[in-house]
Amino acid sequence: MSRKLLFLMLSVAFAPQITTAADWTEFRGPTGQGHSDAVDLPTTWSEDQNIAWKVDVPGNGWSSPVVSGGRIYVTTAIPVGDASPPLHSLRVLCLSATNGETIWNAEVFRHSADEQVESHNKNSHASPTPILQDDRLYVHFGPHGTACLKTDGSVIWKNSELVYAPQHGNGGSPAIAGDVLIICCDGKDYRFVVGLDKNSGDQVWKTDRPLNPSRGFSFSTPTVLSAGGQTQAICPGSGGVWSYDTKTGQQLWQVEYGEGYSVVPRPVVGHGLVYVSSGFGDQQLFAIDPTGRGDITDSHVRWKIKKAVPKSPSVLLVGDELYMVDDGGIASCRDAVSGDLHWQERLGGKFSASPSLADGVIYFQDETGTTTVVQPGTEYLEIAKNQLGDGETRTFASFAFVDNAILLRSETSLYRIEKR
Repeated sequence: MSRKLLFLMLSVAFAPQITTAADWTEFRGPTGQGHSDAVDLPTTWSEDQNIAWKVDVPGNGWSSPVVSGGRIYVTTAIPVGDASPPLHSLRVLCLSATNGETIWNAEVFRHSADEQVESHNKNSHASPTPILQDDRLYVHFGPHGTACLKTDGSVIWKNSELVYAPQHGNGGSPAIAGDVLIICCDGKDYRFVVGLDKNSGDQVWKTDRPLNPSRGFSFSTPTVLSAGGQTQAICPGSGGVWSYDTKTGQQLWQVEYGEGYSVVPRPVVGHGLVYVSSGFGDQQLFAIDPTGRGDITDSHVRWKIKKAVPKSPSVLLVGDELYMVDDGGIASCRDAVSGDLHWQERLGGKFSASPSLADGVIYFQDETGTTTVVQPGTEYLEIAKNQLGDGETRTFASFAFVDNAILLRSETSLYRIEKR
């Protein structure tokens, strides 16, 4: 059997759940893997070239945009009052994808005086990316609240019962499996994964993390997949990664990785494997066979590496190759099945956003408005390098895509980038 045929078979057996590919409906797109079906995209741009529009976005937020039906949704946190640290109005903005005009701007939660509102200078109180499904928008602000809105801005339900002490603000985005909204809640005091009924917001299940690492806080986003005849939510955290039954929260398997903490990257799926980063501390990348049960640390890890592993950006699987960029700007390409290195290149800059594949190229965006465009392949081929802003404009949010355009969110603005 050829390797490509085997890959196609395993991609079906281990495929993540998929929604409408034309829309960009969650963190890293409709499959959660960073792939877009958009075509005729620009590979070069600047403040004066290939910018359809640029609009200011009020407040602070590093959530990525989501898009459906010609509308863009982003979350933000706007400081209110005179408290120190400041309290925030936690809001959702709906913008026209055509011209960037605000259609509606709704407050969903507001910090109360007795809440912990600490945040790292590389984080915000609106970092989790929303999820769009049909005419529902699901937003999560860590322990400050989770909600479901209609796409007209009206609130269907709110849940403020996910109580834990975050470190550096909130981060991980939710995922949906069937009727369950799955959220990783990894605080410095208490760590658990929870499943909420997506229709009511009521708790369906809650499962505590079994490990107690010295630094327990993390910011991971679940990846939902089908493997071994069962739908699983793969949820990295400090000290290890766990798989849960999406309907009951039962722990299916775990892989321990010591003192890895502050885990941000979302797992990626393919070739019958799940690719998981262990975050800060003892950073490693694991290729795990997700068909095991129990503690599979010694039995189902197919390979692992430590060199140039990202602590914040997720990795990107394209065909037989795995692409990544570490936080210090070293990009690399590895064989997805064996982990063998094809190439390694220093892009320059620092990176938090996850890379994306669209229109046949890979976009790597750094933290100060520079995007390096690379041709996929086992040899490094740089197509373009593009700069927005003055080289100090902060860009931590990952790309989104709409029609034939790229959406890039900076610290203060949202850009629609397309050929002009």
